[in-house]
Amino acid sequence: MNRSPNSLRLSALAASVVLVLGPALTLPAVAAEAAPVASVTPAASAQLPRPTGPHPVGRSTLHLVDRDRPDPWVPSAGPRQLMVSVYYPARPGAGGPTAPYMTTEEARHLIELRAPDVTVPPEVISGVRTWAHTDARPARGRFPLVVLSPGFTFPRATLTGLAEDLASRGYAVALVDHPYENAGTTLPDGRTLPCAICDDFSTIGGDAVAESRARDVSFVLDRLTGRHPAWRYARVIDAGRIGMAGHSIGGNSAAATMAGDARVRAGVNMDGTFFSKVPEGGLDGRPFLMFGAEARQGDESWHRTWADLDGWKRWMTVAGTDHGSFTDVPLLADLAGIPDTAQVPYERSLALTRAYVAAFFDLHLKGAGQPLLDGPSPDNPEVSVRLP
Repeated sequence: MNRSPNSLRLSALAASVVLVLGPALTLPAVAAEAAPVASVTPAASAQLPRPTGPHPVGRSTLHLVDRDRPDPWVPSAGPRQLMVSVYYPARPGAGGPTAPYMTTEEARHLIELRAPDVTVPPEVISGVRTWAHTDARPARGRFPLVVLSPGFTFPRATLTGLAEDLASRGYAVALVDHPYENAGTTLPDGRTLPCAICDDFSTIGGDAVAESRARDVSFVLDRLTGRHPAWRYARVIDAGRIGMAGHSIGGNSAAATMAGDARVRAGVNMDGTFFSKVPEGGLDGRPFLMFGAEARQGDESWHRTWADLDGWKRWMTVAGTDHGSFTDVPLLADLAGIPDTAQVPYERSLALTRAYVAAFFDLHLKGAGQPLLDGPSPDNPEVSVRLP
């Protein structure tokens, strides 16, 4: 069954800050579906799990404006604006403050949109501690670039745990917010743009969202790898080694981006329906990883895409996970006092996501052999592997 984002209960915050994707459910229905939530007393700030690679991590924040393209969802807003967090390997001894997880207003919008009954202060969500240091000096060398795109209604912050880990392993990572498609995006002028299409997903169509994101990502690549890059440390990016991964509609967007932009050499879909179809001829032999929960085994779009992929491919299923397990959503749900719905705890699901996504890019962007991708692993009994 090809389920819309709304029909996928995200784990915890996905059944919780209730980031049920898309608008087929009204907000009252979403709130009623979640268990009643009591007032939560703020505790000490939570922290994301430590990145596993050898590098300290830096983070820069970019505000990119595509003056050749009106915003696709709110044309009256003017040119398309994007917020991008760029994570990268930093030099040893990187100090200074760690980067904020999200703004307080982004957290407030998130709670108000998907968990209006939750009374936890937004500062509890925005105050999650990260490991990346703001604008730390980059490590010497050039690194592959991985673009990350979050799920519909999700702020980019919910992929921070994955982004920091990839950077620690030797990647530059561009984590993209797609304004008006998530709960809220804070711009440098202090405005926080609300979600303009959260109630219109089924009308607009997932294919239109995925293809719009593909245009967003191609523009980001232009601004990071062009002659006059928008990021002051862009010299560390190896523009010949670019990959993309995304969660939910962001995962579909990885395939849509590859279909239209040959610069992206490898892609990962983390538990997203393929609303935008992979071309029948495939992706010109480029590799693609489908990494998701058990429910994807009943998703017709995954079976169709599996048949159409013409390069290296794997379909990996993680038992005991749900839609939000591939993000930081379960951690945020715990902070909001909402029980997790997935059997696999957040720390374990994040560790598995980090390991397999990094192995995929290590193989295809760094050329390092990865036996982990060739079959079941006794260390990871939750993961089953489908080979061509």
